Amino acid sequence: MAGALGPLPVTASLSPDVNDPGFRAVTFDQIKQSYRDQIEALLGGGVDLLLVETIFDTLNAKAALFAIAEAFEKSGRSIPLIVSGTITDRSGRTLSGQTLEAFLASIAHANPLMVGLNCALGPDEMNSFIEELARVAPIFVSAYPNAGLPDPLSETGFPETPDTFAPKVLQWARNVGGGAEHGTRGACAPQRGR
Repeated sequence: MAGALGPLPVTASLSPDVNDPGFRAVTFDQIKQSYRDQIEALLGGGVDLLLVETIFDTLNAKAALFAIAEAFEKSGRSIPLIVSGTITDRSGRTLSGQTLEAFLASIAHANPLMVGLNCALGPDEMNSFIEELARVAPIFVSAYPNAGLPDPLSETGFPETPDTFAPKVLQWARNVGGGAEHGTRGACAPQRGR
């Protein structure tokens, strides 16, 4: 069973006030402690894997990874780790401006089992970024996109349906399948057994 960590509604790298670019609503230590509380609860609950996901700010990821290292040291136990970033648009960068290769370099010290992308983009928009990550990552790569960008005119709120979503995600699948927001049991059902 995987224990998911993230995303947080705050960012350590970006100011929420355009008139005060140096201002931060939260400190690194506050973010680290928030993650630490979650990690200790998840480890206490017996998870087999930690998933730091929907990372749009690499400094937040650093806080999570630091908290994980502390929790592992305190508990005397370590478990596999997956780190999944979020590319927010077609620029191929995180919200805090990192390229995929820079994101990978920023988290490599944690020795994750897998690195991946999730959320924000649908499978069509995410495809080239997954291909790029697979070229540069020396570890397993994961992907669990949204069902496309939100579409208020769609019956489901997203352009993809379970029948259109599953084949697109299955073209990447080797070991693990799934979907991010609105990747419900129904949306993921067509992936089973393939």
